[in-house]
Amino acid sequence: MTVGEEEHIHYLRVALDEAAKCVPTPTAFCVGCVLVVRYPSPSATPVVLATGYSRELPGNTHAEANALAKARDLNEPQIAELFPTLSLSLLTADELLPHTDVYTTLEPCSVRTSGLAPCADALIDARVRRCFIGVGEPDDFVKCEGARKLKDAGIEVIWVKGVEGECLEAARRGHDADTT
Repeated sequence: MTVGEEEHIHYLRVALDEAAKCVPTPTAFCVGCVLVVRYPSPSATPVVLATGYSRELPGNTHAEANALAKARDLNEPQIAELFPTLSLSLLTADELLPHTDVYTTLEPCSVRTSGLAPCADALIDARVRRCFIGVGEPDDFVKCEGARKLKDAGIEVIWVKGVEGECLEAARRGHDADTT
């Protein structure tokens, strides 16, 4: 395994830890997400900007949307604390998001049965750089085309190998045995 692959597995495991915080429900997946910034260049030391998990924030929320909301809630001193060696006095989360890699345990949703905005759209609007995905969303509830939407918008999509089973098991936690 290369250093890059080890790093991607590491952040997917952090996302799995987030997914474990979800309150399970039989009608939704348990998903975890980590936003990792490499600023000012793609070779810069990675910094975790925010994490999120399904239903963490009020309103039937998804992991990616929660991580983005938490990132956008960071104030200037909090952002400066994340990047102590850089002079980032006026940098906002929205300016950091195009330098961000998203690590998510499950393919970002492309359809929300609740009528809320899909996570793939939120990631596209945030202009994130890349999306590392642990496993594709199964067709339990809807047909997901999140990865395709991201690719079509110019976001690089990377399927992380070796964690698919763990990510699917985490996603379906709390579902009836006949759907696993």
